[in-house]
Amino acid sequence: MMHKPVNVTQPRAPASLRLSHWLWLLVPIAVLAMAIVWLFQANPLQSFNNGAPPVENLTIERTILDHNGLQLLVRAGGSDPMMIAQVQVDDAYWEFQQNPQGRIARGETAWISLPFPWVLGETHKVNFVTNTGATFEHEIAVAVPTPVATSSSLWSQAVLGAFVGILPVAIGLMCYPALRGAGPGTMTFLLAMTVGLLAFLLIDTLVEALEFAAKSAAIFQGSAMVVLVTMASFLVLMGIGRRHGTPTGLALATYIALGIGLHNFGEGLAIGAAFTAGAAGLGTFLVLGFTLHNITEGIGIAAPILRKTPTLAAFAGLTLLAGGPAVIGIWLGSLAYAPQWTAIALAIGAGAIAQVIIEVSALIVRSRSAGISALLAPSTFGGLAAGASFMYITAMLVKI
Repeated sequence: MMHKPVNVTQPRAPASLRLSHWLWLLVPIAVLAMAIVWLFQANPLQSFNNGAPPVENLTIERTILDHNGLQLLVRAGGSDPMMIAQVQVDDAYWEFQQNPQGRIARGETAWISLPFPWVLGETHKVNFVTNTGATFEHEIAVAVPTPVATSSSLWSQAVLGAFVGILPVAIGLMCYPALRGAGPGTMTFLLAMTVGLLAFLLIDTLVEALEFAAKSAAIFQGSAMVVLVTMASFLVLMGIGRRHGTPTGLALATYIALGIGLHNFGEGLAIGAAFTAGAAGLGTFLVLGFTLHNITEGIGIAAPILRKTPTLAAFAGLTLLAGGPAVIGIWLGSLAYAPQWTAIALAIGAGAIAQVIIEVSALIVRSRSAGISALLAPSTFGGLAAGASFMYITAMLVKI
């Protein structure tokens, strides 16, 4: 005897019932709104006021030195709006202009302009004094003119960015023809070397991101911001990369180039900001160190496509994707630097690098019949050690 299939689909709730559910959701929102209004009107915290001044915090995000003197972008982070009453430079009081004028609300910024005759190459200390007597000191380590956007300066920065970003990646990709005949063991070694260099980049990127986050205003919650942005970047890129299955070949090489490019963008921001602040000067030896440090990145990009035959346009695209962001980073870092933006850029790069490490490790497992035990093979360990060691040794040339 044939039985009719039973329809287990739940009946749709009537529109009136759904509307009542939404109306009930408004109740806690209304209670919260009334509580906030009461808090501001009744001000029950007034009874806790013992006469102590409000907590104040001031972060200097950008410094500009030109023929007019000093301009500093400050961000307030205190519990109440704060007023800058006086500004000292090298222990002498100077008249200043503030834009916008008045108190600076929590999280807001203002430009402070001083007609101070700074001296090229000298160190100057700026001290901000609020109306409550709190002081906040900022040091200009080496006074140099802030770069302006001229065709010659942008060209010089582009040449530098190309030399430390695009050229080494291109040199690494030039090893592609010589590596095409690699056997299974060599292929595993090269893929593992890619994981090794990316692992070093991941650690280095996170450390730098946390350093820049520490320099940002407390309102941005630097460490938490870096962790959350890194996780979001990783999850978004994993979702995009896996939407058509596990990436391999040119797709995987593109993700590797993207992760390295985001890292180089953050590095470019740091280099540009260092030049603006007069905190670093790149000599020939240091530029050479950056170049050697990044050559291995090109080899890592080439590893997943050794069994493919990409076009020259694909190689050019991979080179620009991995190295080009260094140029853009130097431009932005020298013209519009803020520590929180550099931290966010590096955190995004860290998430992208973490995603690529997962995908390349998965490719190693799939390429060997041994499965997950392929990660324990001698060639894998050798590649991991080679990649991480080369990046660590060449990093010694660029740390100042």
